[in-house]
Amino acid sequence: MATRVQGPAWAVEGLGVRAGKYPLAVEGPVMRAVDRLVPGVSTVTRYIRYHSLYAAIAAHAERKALDLVACRRLVRRCEVLMAALQRDAGTAEDTWFPHGVDRVRRFRAQELDLARAADEEDLNQSYSPRRWGFWDQYGGSATVLRTVEVRDGALRPGRHPCPAALRELFAPLLSLAERDVVPLDELDRAGQAALGVPSPAEQDWLTRVLTATDSGGRHAPRDWEASDRTRRAAFRILARAIVLHGRDGQDHQETLRSAVAFGQEVTTDPVLAAIPETAGWRGLLLRHYSVGAWRRLWAALVSSIGSKEGEADRTAQELRDWLAEQAPAGDVRGVLRDLPPLQGPGGVLLPAEQRLLETGDGGPMTDVRLLLVGALRSREGHLPDDVRAVFLGRQRRSAEFLDPTWVDGLIHDYGDRPVRDLAARLVDDMLAQSRRVALAKLRTDPATGGLKIFSRLHVRNERYFKTGDEGDADIGTRIPQLGFFGRQLGLFVVRDGCHIVTERGLGILEAGR
Repeated sequence: MATRVQGPAWAVEGLGVRAGKYPLAVEGPVMRAVDRLVPGVSTVTRYIRYHSLYAAIAAHAERKALDLVACRRLVRRCEVLMAALQRDAGTAEDTWFPHGVDRVRRFRAQELDLARAADEEDLNQSYSPRRWGFWDQYGGSATVLRTVEVRDGALRPGRHPCPAALRELFAPLLSLAERDVVPLDELDRAGQAALGVPSPAEQDWLTRVLTATDSGGRHAPRDWEASDRTRRAAFRILARAIVLHGRDGQDHQETLRSAVAFGQEVTTDPVLAAIPETAGWRGLLLRHYSVGAWRRLWAALVSSIGSKEGEADRTAQELRDWLAEQAPAGDVRGVLRDLPPLQGPGGVLLPAEQRLLETGDGGPMTDVRLLLVGALRSREGHLPDDVRAVFLGRQRRSAEFLDPTWVDGLIHDYGDRPVRDLAARLVDDMLAQSRRVALAKLRTDPATGGLKIFSRLHVRNERYFKTGDEGDADIGTRIPQLGFFGRQLGLFVVRDGCHIVTERGLGILEAGR
C-alpha cells in the first residue's frame, strides 16, 4: 500500500535558494583589517558632497524638530534633487555621477516630479528601492566621522556639525524638498549644491574632519579620537607613497603597494617608519593576494560546472580532475623551488606575488602558486610580528580553514607528492568549505516557513550544479576611495597621468618631500 506524505501546510515545499556572498569565507581577515585601518571611509562612499548634504539635513532636522518619518522623507527628497541637478548625466564625467541619477532621469522632463521620484509607498518604482535611499551607504561612515548622529531614528548634528556656510549652500535645495513638483528653472537656482561645484567651506570643513586637523592644518593628537588618528595615518601613508612612487603612473592601490608591501621603505623612509599603522598596511596588502587567489580559483571552479538542468553538472572527481589536469608535472617541492624569490639580502621582501601575476598565464595554477607564496610568508620569522599578526588576521590561535597556515600544512603533507595531488586536495577543501559556509548561513524564510540556503553551488545525487557564477573581483581595500577623497579635498591631484600630493596636502598630512 502506497503512503503519501503531505505538508506541513504552514511551509512551502522544498528548500529556498539564494545567492550567497563570500562562499569560502576567506575575506574576513582583510575586511577586518580594512575596518580598523580606514575608519569612516567605505567602498560605497564616493563623494564628500553627500557627507555635507547629510550634515546639512541633520542641522535642518534639529532646527525643525523632525522625527524619524519626516527626516527620512527629507533625505529621500534631497537625494532626488541632488541627482536631478546633474543635467547632462548621460555624458557627464564619471567623476561626478550622482547616486540614483539613472532612475531620477525619467521623473525629470519639463519639471521634476519630486513626489513620485521619492515615493515611499512603491519603493521599486522610486529613485531607490531602499527606504532610506543612499543614506544607507553613507550613514555608517557619517556616524564614525561624527558629522551626523542618529537619535530616535532621526538625523541630528554630531560632534562635527555642518558649518553655517555649508548650511547656506544647501538652503535652496532644502527649501525645494518641501515641494511635490519642482520647475526646472527653480531647480537650477539650487545648482550650487550639485556634485562637482567647488565649495571652499566644504573642502575646509571635511579636510579638518577627515585628516584630524584644526583650521590651521595642524594635528593635535589629544584633540581627536583613536579612529580619527587612524584615518589620518591612512591618508599620510597614501600621501607618502604618492610622493615616493606617484610618478610611476600606477593607480592609488598599486602606488601604495610599491611603497609599503615590498622593499625596505617601510623601515628606511623617515615618514613611513614613524607611522605605526604602516606595519598593518603591509600585512593587509600581502594577505590580499591570497584572498584574491582563493576567490579567482573558486570562481573558475564554479564556472566549469553546469546548471541544475543537467548541462555539464560534475561529480567531485570530475572537479578534482579539472584542476589536477592543469597542474605541471613534478612534485610540489619542484614548484616551490621555481617560485620567484620572496626575500632579498637582509630579509627585504621581494614582490614575488607581483611577478607571478605579471608572468603567469592568468589560469588557476597562477592562483595556486600565489597561495603557496602566502603559505611561505606565514611562517614564523618571515614577517615581523606586528606585520604577521595582521597578515594572519586570526580570531583564534589555531589555523583557520583555507588561511595561509592551512596551506602551509598542505605543503608539509604534499611536499613530495605530485602537484596534481595537491590540486585535487585544494578542490576538496574548497567544496567542503563552501558547504560549511552555506550551512552556517541556513535560515528560516519568514515568507514561506521553509529553510533558505545561501549558495550558488549545490549537490544532487552526488553531482554538483550551480545556480549562477561566482564573482572573482578582489576585495576592496578602500585605498581608491581614500585617494578620490584626497582629490576632492585638494590634497592630491593627477597631472599627466601621474599622482601628485599638492603643497596643501604635503603640509596637512606631513608627507615630506
